[in-house]
Amino acid sequence: MFKGRHVLEKEIEVMERRRVWWSNIKPFEWFILLTIFANCVALAVYTPYPNSDSNDTNAQLEQIEIIFMVIFTLECFMKIIAYGFVLHPGAYIRSVWNFLDFLIVVIGLVSGVLDFVMQGNGAESGFDVKALRAFRVLRPLRLVSGVPSLQVVLNSIVKAMVPLLNIALLVVFVIIIYAIIGLELFSGELHFTCYNNETGSRMERPHPCDNGTAGFNCSELNSEGKFFVCRDGWEGPNYGITNFDNFGLAMLTVFQCITMEGWTDMMYYIADAMGNSWQWIFFVSMIILGAFFVMNLILGVLSG
Repeated sequence: MFKGRHVLEKEIEVMERRRVWWSNIKPFEWFILLTIFANCVALAVYTPYPNSDSNDTNAQLEQIEIIFMVIFTLECFMKIIAYGFVLHPGAYIRSVWNFLDFLIVVIGLVSGVLDFVMQGNGAESGFDVKALRAFRVLRPLRLVSGVPSLQVVLNSIVKAMVPLLNIALLVVFVIIIYAIIGLELFSGELHFTCYNNETGSRMERPHPCDNGTAGFNCSELNSEGKFFVCRDGWEGPNYGITNFDNFGLAMLTVFQCITMEGWTDMMYYIADAMGNSWQWIFFVSMIILGAFFVMNLILGVLSG
């Protein structure tokens, strides 16, 4: 028993020395980071073509891919030698980020071998190697294992998932409340626009109008014998997507507004359709409560 414990302590001491040795190889770590960055550039330059077509640039990138594969495989083996594979405390596989690196390397090797075998046999059908090669897009995630600050940020996000779920429920609740209010107030109001009374053609840049005097009056477009009238028949702004006609589209419109993407345009559409007496209260309160308060709670949870 004493001998087994002694051997274990010696193994742990050896593994600790290997870790210290590995941590002192800063040029190699910078070389791996530059290789990952170069791999990201290669993935961005690669242009897929339909029907398995390709060009000279893609062929050269496939040759460079072999170099990347060799470098990442050597790095994986060196880390396994330095840290141990799985049995030792602090072993290579026991780290989540190292396990992700190992999985990416293994999938890359398997896809490369299958691709070589299928090309050597002249096989045109069978297992789709492209499905495995698609995992190459995960290689930029290897930057996380090489940059400790990124690990801190991602670990913080993972630990904050439960509080973020509560904030997400609050955001959904706010969206539902404002969607119901918008459904009651603005349903069907964004389908009226100005049409030429004689030709029946729609105005050049359609926007909502009002048959009364509160919103936009189509008579302002009358000129040189052209008489415009406000009538129904328009699909609405953004090809009929932005409106409050049903609950689903109302939630989508409210979500667009609380992200502050075009919420002023939406407010102007409602003003053209119904006037600007009280309608602005709906949008201003939604931005203050939804965008400035609820959405910023997410940043508060992450910073905490």
